[in-house]
Amino acid sequence: MEKTGKRFFGAHVSASGGVENAPLNAAAIGATAFALFTKNQRQWFAPALTEKSIAAFRDNCAKYGFQPNHIMPHDSYLINLGHPDDEALARSRNSFIEEMHRCEQLGLDRLNFHPGSHLKGCSEEECLQRVADSINYALERTQGVTAVIENTAGQGTNVGYRFEHLAYIIERVEDKSRVGYCIDTCHAFAAGYDLRTAEACEKTFAELDAIISLDYLRGMHLNDAMRPLGSRIDRHEVLGGGEIGKECFAWIARNPRFSDMPLVLETINEELWPEEITYLIQNSRFKIDKH
Repeated sequence: MEKTGKRFFGAHVSASGGVENAPLNAAAIGATAFALFTKNQRQWFAPALTEKSIAAFRDNCAKYGFQPNHIMPHDSYLINLGHPDDEALARSRNSFIEEMHRCEQLGLDRLNFHPGSHLKGCSEEECLQRVADSINYALERTQGVTAVIENTAGQGTNVGYRFEHLAYIIERVEDKSRVGYCIDTCHAFAAGYDLRTAEACEKTFAELDAIISLDYLRGMHLNDAMRPLGSRIDRHEVLGGGEIGKECFAWIARNPRFSDMPLVLETINEELWPEEITYLIQNSRFKIDKH
């Protein structure tokens, strides 16, 4: 797909009452992109999507101009594609495949997920290999949906907090056309990647590009961080209200490298989302500073 250079901003909006409500909720806050759960994120499985909900979702997206590449569905928090126990791993894989099928039905082209946790039952490397094997397993049984791995803050036994972890997984996925990654700014900062200034952002994203090409970037979560650099604690904050500060988000907003993908807020005060989206849109009209 040819890059337009335009940035698309939104938030992870509610799909309460049916997935068809998500695009309506996104439009109401002035969003041009959005994220959603296609089912209850605290449950393993859910009732099948109805034809009525599927048609309404597609119609509402068309009505407000939301394209598939500007929408980032997220899978259930219960899923652990790196689980050290084979039976539990199988359950996670089946649930993940179900979520990919829901994306297929809705006409969505990507599914965002946290890579997994070793739970002290195997090494980090073994866990990462299990994640890669799980992605291959899911891609063989689905079509048209890209598996988008999200970086983590490094809490507990989670993998994915180093850019090298994401690279390890992607290198082992057989169909490179259907794998990518999402960068959460709070998670990256908590994991030790500095984003407090434009210079720091340039350095961090240059490191990311060297380890995993930005060609694999499929979206971003724009969140400030409550805790200091390298805390390995995942606590989101409003833009400019945390340890990262607003300069990072202005830099991302005006950077053409992040065009044509969903750039979505998961900040803690939903009432501020319209204001934060306006801030990002305004900054996207400026050219990136050269350092």
